[in-house]
Amino acid sequence: MATYLYTAITPEGDERRGEVEAASPAAVVRQLQDSGLIPLSVDPAPEASAWRVRGRPGLQVQNFSRELAELMQAGIALDRALQIMLRTASDSEQQRLLKRIQDSVQRGQPLSTALQQQGRLFSPFYLSMMRAAESAGNLTAGLREAAIYLERSRALREKLLSALIYPVILLVVALLSLAIILTYVIPQFEQLFADMGEALPLATRVVIAIADGVRNFGPWVLLLLVLGYLLAKRQLREPDVRLAWHRRVLLWPLLGGLLARIETARFSRSLGTLLKGGVALVAALQLARDSLGNEAFRATVDDVTRQVREGRRLGEQLQHSGLFPLLAVQMIQVGEEAGQLDQALLNVADRYDREVEVSLQRLLTLLEPILIVGLGVLIAGMIMSILVAIMSINQLPL
Repeated sequence: MATYLYTAITPEGDERRGEVEAASPAAVVRQLQDSGLIPLSVDPAPEASAWRVRGRPGLQVQNFSRELAELMQAGIALDRALQIMLRTASDSEQQRLLKRIQDSVQRGQPLSTALQQQGRLFSPFYLSMMRAAESAGNLTAGLREAAIYLERSRALREKLLSALIYPVILLVVALLSLAIILTYVIPQFEQLFADMGEALPLATRVVIAIADGVRNFGPWVLLLLVLGYLLAKRQLREPDVRLAWHRRVLLWPLLGGLLARIETARFSRSLGTLLKGGVALVAALQLARDSLGNEAFRATVDDVTRQVREGRRLGEQLQHSGLFPLLAVQMIQVGEEAGQLDQALLNVADRYDREVEVSLQRLLTLLEPILIVGLGVLIAGMIMSILVAIMSINQLPL
């Protein structure tokens, strides 16, 4: 909650000033209107928070959309709503952005045109939603739907990133531990075992040979891995190579199914949100395609778009592709037949968002013990090989 200073007038024309705590300027306006007052200005008190979050454009656009939708839903005109947001902005860059948008709107330009002039902050997907909302005469709903879409999409990305943090940290610690043991600990015992020769147990000789290999060839192997990564990254820039690789990834156990569900959720939410905002199906398909990360899914959507343009039904073409999950396709077909395709797509997105979360939990439940047990077995095996060799020293003839 932030503190805002307001100026308002009563129905009799008397001016009132004061301060109030609220979540946003829109909430202040609603409180004043509920009290029978007519708001004239709403300004932030010192240290009031702004909608802008540095370094996170997606969250910036999400907060901008939600706050502007709240103000307009309270009955405030677009120009006046932008003015209130400008007054409450505490960041100079945010103020300049809002000022440019407001100036464009005051010159008579639609909001979508004003946003398009602000560089890459507002994506083509977002701008298409705004144009459709303006054409339908319901900009408030379009802003609200855009904010919901951005919030859901960001939540899915954050779930994926959060799920990967612990396994990555565990893997890095495991590799560092093995590197320290092989390059520093094991060499300390080599002089001790130097006179034993072939009398050393096989396991100890293998561990010492691995340690020597890591010390002598480790930097070269690391260099080859880096070069291989750079070469693979360069090759993946080729459309045919990238498409073949992405198709192969979808066939991997566990990971392939998870990626398919993630892409299904993204596609369904993007397409459903666009259709709900009034964008035509073919145009919506082209924009939803850009939200996908897997080239196999993108190529499939391209084919489906061509078929839909020729008059075929969306659900049938998705089913013929064989790439989208059967349940998702059936839900889309039912929604298409009932004339509620947009809502059906959003239902599919909600369902597969939940499935992705469950699948991630299952994958982590399986991956974490594998990493822990694997690291434990490797380290225990190395330690045991050294202990066995030390014990063997006492059995050598004097």
